[in-house]
Amino acid sequence: MTTDEHAISRDLTARVSALLAEHDPTTTGPQEFLGARFDAGLAWVHFPEGHGGLGLSQNYQAQVNTQLVDAAAPEPALRRNGIGLGMAAPTIATYGTEEQKQQFLRPLFTGEHIYCQLFSEPGAGSDLAAVATRAVRDGDSWIINGQKVWTSSAHNAQIAILIARTDPAVSKHAGLTYFLCEMNDPGIDVRPLRQITGEAEFNEVFLTDVRIPDANRLGDEGGGWRVATTTLNNERVAIGSGAPREGGMIGKVAAAWREQPELRTPTMHDELMRLWVDAEVARLTGERLRQQLAAGQPGPEGAGMKLAFARLAQTVSGFDVELQAETGLRYDDWTLRRPDHVDFTGREAGYRYLRAKGNSIEGGTSEILRNVIAERVLSLPPEHRADKNIAWKDLAR
Repeated sequence: MTTDEHAISRDLTARVSALLAEHDPTTTGPQEFLGARFDAGLAWVHFPEGHGGLGLSQNYQAQVNTQLVDAAAPEPALRRNGIGLGMAAPTIATYGTEEQKQQFLRPLFTGEHIYCQLFSEPGAGSDLAAVATRAVRDGDSWIINGQKVWTSSAHNAQIAILIARTDPAVSKHAGLTYFLCEMNDPGIDVRPLRQITGEAEFNEVFLTDVRIPDANRLGDEGGGWRVATTTLNNERVAIGSGAPREGGMIGKVAAAWREQPELRTPTMHDELMRLWVDAEVARLTGERLRQQLAAGQPGPEGAGMKLAFARLAQTVSGFDVELQAETGLRYDDWTLRRPDHVDFTGREAGYRYLRAKGNSIEGGTSEILRNVIAERVLSLPPEHRADKNIAWKDLAR
């Protein structure tokens, strides 16, 4: 470390110590503690001062997190509010006005506001730029009408990140605008979508004459695609590169292997070792990617991490079922649940196997991500797109 880095590290240690001294984690409620952490600039140290950060490199966040974990301090609800913390927060920090940052970032970090993502639509699944939900200007507000689908946690959310079409007379990428939508509007109807697991963590959302103030527009009118790309890049990094060593699906399988030696065979041993190495390669690649992105916004490289995560999770969950033999497919609870967070690795092997099937769809389909990697990472010739320069209203649908 350089002299300056040592000085920053010492300053952060002092700030964390002061936070813990003034707000004892054993006696301070989680929401109050997280609010104090935000105010101290220790929520996201790379965010601007006054908005949960100190304007430092993201590399210093690990030091803060370690000190707070060691002190058993309350942590932000990452599992319950992954969309808010992993996707909305960095987008608001990048494109939000000072007023928007003041209004939205603190309650997001403390968990007062749970977020959902109103992006995908029934007629525009993989082609996000083709969304048809319409936003029409009405004075200082926008009137929104349309339908969204595959919306995780919409039944628990207070705020949604929403893209809608504000100008159908231009090309599909150019006519979109990004909004922060309050989910308590009476024109919003959230309906459960029952999944193969029996749960309904996903929803379809109908918007009828929903009114959003222009003050909740994030970025420029017509600039929604650029803002949404920032959100998607953050989403893919968050999904694809967050597991610790032997975390996620491989951790479940490794634990079963150690605890149930009667399940082992030489063939399965070789397969498990191969999968363990693949998981470790993915973990280290994700760590390197996070370090590369510490000084800037995530780029298209995150698509590779998310693609690898989906492939690995599905392969490992299949191995998990095979390892468990006749008990692997047991899955007794088919009641319609409305969970408050997405649990990729929860419950029994049969559940994990079924839930993993969605990994290649959520956060961008594997097919689309391969295109992103080919065109934006490897610089291969792009696919021909006949609709690229045609007004959205003139496209066949």
